[in-house]
Amino acid sequence: MSQEQPVTRKMTAKERMAIERQQMPERDGQQRSKDFEEVNLGLPEKIAILEAQRCLQCKKAACIEGCPVEVDIPGFLKLITEGDFLGAAALMRRDNNLPAVTGRVCPQETQCEEKCVRCKTDAPVAIGWLERFVADYETAHRTGRPTTDATPTGKKVVCVGSGPAGVTCAGELAKLGHDVTVFEAFHIPGGVLVYGIPEFRLPNSIVEDEMENLKSLGVKIETNVLVGRTLTIPQLLEEEGFDAVFIANGAGLPVFMRIAGENLKGVYSANEYLTRTNLMGAYKYPETETPIIVGNRVCVIGGGNVAMDAVRTGKRLGAEESIIVYRRAIEQMPARVEEVHHAEQEGIRFEMLTAPIEILGDEDGWVRAMTCIRMELGEPDASGRRRPIPIEGSEFVIDCDLVIVAVGTGANPLVTQTTPGLKVNKWGYIEADDDLMTSIPGVFAGGDIIRGATTVILAMGDGKNAARSIDAYLSRINGKS
Repeated sequence: MSQEQPVTRKMTAKERMAIERQQMPERDGQQRSKDFEEVNLGLPEKIAILEAQRCLQCKKAACIEGCPVEVDIPGFLKLITEGDFLGAAALMRRDNNLPAVTGRVCPQETQCEEKCVRCKTDAPVAIGWLERFVADYETAHRTGRPTTDATPTGKKVVCVGSGPAGVTCAGELAKLGHDVTVFEAFHIPGGVLVYGIPEFRLPNSIVEDEMENLKSLGVKIETNVLVGRTLTIPQLLEEEGFDAVFIANGAGLPVFMRIAGENLKGVYSANEYLTRTNLMGAYKYPETETPIIVGNRVCVIGGGNVAMDAVRTGKRLGAEESIIVYRRAIEQMPARVEEVHHAEQEGIRFEMLTAPIEILGDEDGWVRAMTCIRMELGEPDASGRRRPIPIEGSEFVIDCDLVIVAVGTGANPLVTQTTPGLKVNKWGYIEADDDLMTSIPGVFAGGDIIRGATTVILAMGDGKNAARSIDAYLSRINGKS
């Protein structure tokens, strides 16, 4: 069967199975490593239809079970095959308030696509790429933005944080008729979507457009409001008149390795490095007011998506060499396979089974090198991955002038320390029950602030579940009033 032209008639399962997985067009690796333009170019219409035709339209669609926000995946894929792209977008947006975002950064390969029945014989349907396709088509061809005809309930809810959990919860609550306000600490809404994910993976214009869609549902977004300082949770409930609160302020507290030399000039947390670059526009300096250190040889410590974002950013800012230093093997990296592949295409150097033990400085206190040690893999640890063990006598030095630490983040204590009675666990994350209610009635929490650093889509799943719980809670208290 031709892989170039989609079939317009109804296809048999055998014909669908004969279609190979299509490829995402992308920019040349060496060319794109010099700028911040988006890497993936998006699927053309014919290719999108052809890829959607690979879906077998299972009666019991396991892919839906793998989606934290429960998108009707077979439904929107069927509409794509029929050429009804706007209908597909509308169906997808029924369950997903941020389709243009998740179509770019959601790890579909370990969620919905992993559940695809085609995995048993070949490659899964490219659900993520098709999600992006219909979202982008909607943006280019829509005649209006989402609205709701829900009857106002008279209940006021505040969402703390405009990241994926907060805005998902806000959107769902607005669709139910509640009066929703989102407070964002930064001057631009979007949370981690704008401060943590580079433009070459998720353009800020995409996030801005999704925020406008949220506003069209009636959600109010107020920036430069630092809850815990500008206002506290008790004040929101007792003085500002909110009936419920959803805390979704993320986990943005940088974590360091506690090795010698981390206080040298030229050492960044990945959080600060990416925030300066993405949110503050440091990559355009001096056109913008935010400077950033541009290293000639950049070392990024870590193996997750944040490390990939940082090391690829270092390359784009002008580094002659940008290096990942990770203590496990490349197969064990938590980063998305696509991001690792893109980094390899862009000339990123990978130092695997390597752990830093000291950052070295010059007489002026600037980074000049990093002492590392080789590792070998032992027995599996609590994560199920084989534990890295230092190899005695294998120390070596990597010359570098910039080090970025991307080994995780912690819970920022500002909200929790200013909210009496709010229970947290030993790591400082908020404790919540199955309904995402905290120890304080009417106060809910979700996303990174209860899970630790997690994916965008899992945070969105929390936001959606929290909205259901908040709606039920408001119905209960309304019945008692």
